[in-house]
Amino acid sequence: MTVAADPVTESPLADGRLDQTLASFNLTRDEYDRIVAGLGRAPNFNELAMFSVLWSEHCCYKNSRHLLKRLPTQGARILQGPGENAGIVAIDDEISIAFKIESHNHPTAVEPFQGATTGVGGILRDIFTMNARPVANLNSLRFGPLEDANNKRLFTEAVAGIAHYGNCVGVPTVAGEVFFDPRYSGNPLVNAMAVGVLYDGAIMASGAKGVGNPVLYVGSDTGKDGMGGAAFASRELDAASREDRPAVQVGDPFAEKLLIESCLEAFATGAIVAAQDMGAAGLTCSCAEMAAKGGLGMIIDLDKTPAREPGMKPFEYLLSESQERMLMVLEKGREQEAIAVFEKWGVPAVIVGEVTDDGRARFLHRGEVVVDVPAALLTDDAPSYPRGEHPPEPAEARARRERDPETGMTALETQDVGAWLERLMGSPNIARPGGVFGQYDRHVRNNTLLASERHGSGVIRLRRRNGEFSGMALAMTTDCNARYVALNPYSGAVSAVAEAARNLACVGALPLAVTDNLNFGAPEKPEIYYQLYYAIEGIKDACLAFETPVTGGNVSLYNEHSGAPILPAPVIGMIGLIENDAAIAAPGFVAAGHEIALVGRFLPTLAGSEYQVLQGAALSGEPPDVCLKTETALIAVIRRLIADGLLASATDVGMGGLLTTLAECACIGSACDGPPFGLSLQDDALSALGEGLSLATLLFGESNGSYVLSYPRERREAIAKAFADADLTWTPLGQVTDGATLRWGAIHLDLGTACERWRTGLDLRDA
Repeated sequence: MTVAADPVTESPLADGRLDQTLASFNLTRDEYDRIVAGLGRAPNFNELAMFSVLWSEHCCYKNSRHLLKRLPTQGARILQGPGENAGIVAIDDEISIAFKIESHNHPTAVEPFQGATTGVGGILRDIFTMNARPVANLNSLRFGPLEDANNKRLFTEAVAGIAHYGNCVGVPTVAGEVFFDPRYSGNPLVNAMAVGVLYDGAIMASGAKGVGNPVLYVGSDTGKDGMGGAAFASRELDAASREDRPAVQVGDPFAEKLLIESCLEAFATGAIVAAQDMGAAGLTCSCAEMAAKGGLGMIIDLDKTPAREPGMKPFEYLLSESQERMLMVLEKGREQEAIAVFEKWGVPAVIVGEVTDDGRARFLHRGEVVVDVPAALLTDDAPSYPRGEHPPEPAEARARRERDPETGMTALETQDVGAWLERLMGSPNIARPGGVFGQYDRHVRNNTLLASERHGSGVIRLRRRNGEFSGMALAMTTDCNARYVALNPYSGAVSAVAEAARNLACVGALPLAVTDNLNFGAPEKPEIYYQLYYAIEGIKDACLAFETPVTGGNVSLYNEHSGAPILPAPVIGMIGLIENDAAIAAPGFVAAGHEIALVGRFLPTLAGSEYQVLQGAALSGEPPDVCLKTETALIAVIRRLIADGLLASATDVGMGGLLTTLAECACIGSACDGPPFGLSLQDDALSALGEGLSLATLLFGESNGSYVLSYPRERREAIAKAFADADLTWTPLGQVTDGATLRWGAIHLDLGTACERWRTGLDLRDA
């Protein structure tokens, strides 16, 4: 391929528009000077556009990648850690798991249906680009209160978008979480996670290989949707952000389904030696990253690139984030072998360039070189902005954390317990999100063993390459209590990892690895950088304790609206292995007559609790303490008891506290929408647990590291011995009964109304 000797050098400096152009591209003057130094000349408009997206926070993590280096990424099962499209964990010699989580927050804020839809499509491409078949979706959704009409619109349309894409592409959505708080108004969070299975370690990497090898464009035509989406995702939202709707992509799930099948079949031929999804920053990112990772160069002819409309300008090709597109490197001489597979599936596939040996990313348009830059300058040499080690806690944050969490609250009286339980059970943060998960196909492909509707684990059976069930299952979850992180970023992040590990343990799974999605505000603000720094430190320490390396993820900063930051949310996606798919505990009570026990460290507090917020008190206090040594010991015992078939149900004491957890277990375990189980609880357990605590803290305070278990009476001795041998606290609470009443000392409640509130508290038909 012949090219002109010099690139087009039409510089934005030519007519004095540099400052205006830099502002529109979200680049600083210092960054521009760095580009000039790296190129040895001024960039032209097309090149500057490329730097604007690849040097954005969304792509290069310039405010966070120095912090991410502290996370543990190695482990005996890790086949692929950070640096590729997804992390990969080995299950056995044949089966491996690819998984990753990413955000689509800003697009959802301005175009909720397509923003959420393309979030699902993008994370699925990260999975099958690695040569893994997607087998499950999860999500973590955070929005403003639904009483606000705009929040209601954003949420309902985003959920519809997630359901539309996942259902059409045929990948079940098996778990997730929803959370509502005023600080997500105007800037919701949509974090999408996907999980896939690959066999025999046949990983498809993205680094370009082989000088002279052809470059193949696969998938949908390039249009003008998603223009500059990566840069858009790297700045704060404000009242004018709806004008950025062209930065939101448009998804086509059926095109994605064809892309999945054709890519996996084409990879199997061996004719493809590297592949990259055209996600954030589109053609710019895929070309530059593939070239830089391979230590090679790449030249692409934009005139050969399939386009949706005539007359597109070079920067439109380069910045477009049109969906369902891939870039691949083929082994020279095997072009038709690969292209024939895509033609079979009706997927466009066109050779648009070749791999070079000069380390440069070059693009041609109408016979001229319109971009000629070192690939590494766009990627590896992007700026990084360390803001100091161990940033001090801002005075306002410290004062908020040290304030008595019960300040401004009305004391809870025994006669009011029932009313407060009903209010908590009906809170959208606790209620069953049937209106959400009811829209998702949770059982397509017939692998789903458990689909969790709220703050729990989804479980799928694992198949061998020949399609037979392996006898093993994979559990997965997404978790984070953002209020805890707002009060104490370190312990809040530890709590998020621990919560994920507990959710896996409750179905009998061994935690394996983590993918994280770090959602924060603008890092230039001292309190935000403090939150980010110590949240990462907390994730590091917790992942070391649980032996769950971080295989990758996403950082989403500048989550603010009109200058107000979100509640910080370092969302943890975790996967775990169940070695016997027949040994899974239920999430709720399953039979009258079963005994109930509370195990672990029960140290409840109202700080950051749902009760504190519903009381109208300010978010304050020190959030629940986490003891990682106790957490790991508890997980080991609970997993062993489930594997041995001794436990009927297991759930950790979560949002809403002990009484709410017990009531949830009674509701979950009832047949379909029938009456809940009843509970007969021991008076001495109430007095022993409540020593030194207010009634509100005992019943509705939240705690880390404690579980509610149920089991047949004849298994009590063996279960109690297991916890005693491990020196772990064991407190019998009572038993499950028929009927819908709860009796605990002076507390006598009808659980029927509370259960109805739980079942209908997040019914989107009324939202």
